[in-house]
Amino acid sequence: MFRMLILLLAASIASSASPEQEIRRVLNDQVQSWNHGNIDGFMQGYDNSPDTVFIGKNIEHGYDAVLRRYHERYPTPEKMGKLAFSGLAVHLLSADYASVVGAFHLTRTPSAGGNASGIFSLLFHRTPAGWKIILDHTS
Repeated sequence: MFRMLILLLAASIASSASPEQEIRRVLNDQVQSWNHGNIDGFMQGYDNSPDTVFIGKNIEHGYDAVLRRYHERYPTPEKMGKLAFSGLAVHLLSADYASVVGAFHLTRTPSAGGNASGIFSLLFHRTPAGWKIILDHTS
């Protein structure tokens, strides 16, 4: 009985995180996955849906296309480099949608393409699996 009470209390505390905290956790998990050379883990922040969109130099429609893009563009941990986000601003649009704007920086060796940085805007949707990116515009 005591063990069950502890589990319920832990679940209650975990679910008491604000939407902004949950979204920031998704972004932090993405950085951690990226910095461990794990694109598939990084992609867990995106909604696994044919409606997911990535806008960069081209527009990619669907989770699978976005995943393929990342694997093609960053085929090795060296090409991935080390990722950092900065200037993150999370804005709740409703109970189930939020926007995030920020900047990214990749630290890479010259042979891996050199450092890269830019800005992004994301649209998050609260799904049964948690907050997921449904639209990513990165430049």
